[in-house]
Amino acid sequence: MSVETPERTGPTGPTTEPLLSLRGIQKSFGAVHVLRGVDLDVRPGRVTALVGDNGAGKSTLIKGIAGIHPFDEGEYLFEGKPVSVKGPKDSNGLGIEVVYQDLALCDNLDVVHNMFLGRELTKRGLIDEDTMERRARETLDGLSVRTLKSVRTHVAALSGGQRQTVAIARAVLWNSRIVILDEPTAALGVAQTEQVLKLVRRLADRGLGVVLISHNLNDVFEVADDVAVLYLGQMVGQVEIKNYNREQIVQAITTGQLPTNGGVA
Repeated sequence: MSVETPERTGPTGPTTEPLLSLRGIQKSFGAVHVLRGVDLDVRPGRVTALVGDNGAGKSTLIKGIAGIHPFDEGEYLFEGKPVSVKGPKDSNGLGIEVVYQDLALCDNLDVVHNMFLGRELTKRGLIDEDTMERRARETLDGLSVRTLKSVRTHVAALSGGQRQTVAIARAVLWNSRIVILDEPTAALGVAQTEQVLKLVRRLADRGLGVVLISHNLNDVFEVADDVAVLYLGQMVGQVEIKNYNREQIVQAITTGQLPTNGGVA
């Protein structure tokens, strides 16, 4: 007779092992204690929404993961092993890419040159335009992007949704394992928001770990598998979103209280 082995459970319930795990993270700026004992797991193939009110510590947490503001204390584990992340180069080396809200795109450059900005490919001492164009197109095709007619279009001519798409495609171009998206649908219209959310979902479906920072709970409930709630620098909880409703997540964001048993049957 076979015995069924229970699935391993973590902050997000029965899922695969995390790519990234943070344990007991502390971060202060002078006398201001911004992060206090924060735990977070990011798993492959899942979208983890990071939510919290202004000042909850979301930006500091993400910048710590990216190595911009290294953590003061706590464990930073990648694929179960402790790693040292003291700068963005260390984070990029692990395959972690961040798409910030300002996108960091250059309007006077085309899509190809924006995707390879600062990482241009060369051949015999010259920029390898053909290879860069081919890889840019392959990356966009792999993400099922159909809204860009030409990768030689200047970014200044693109819509908000198309610009966000270019920034996300740039993040996955470098064999990334985890993509962190900071308010990717902010200031977008309904149609463009839908386009970007579909792309976010496709990233997870390709096996990447995705962290979605958003104030828009409609977006969170549409694409997220897990939700992690920060309140005044502490992690209220990281749970599977299917077990909770919007009102409970709002309560957690505003009061720091999250039901332990969920409220959705």
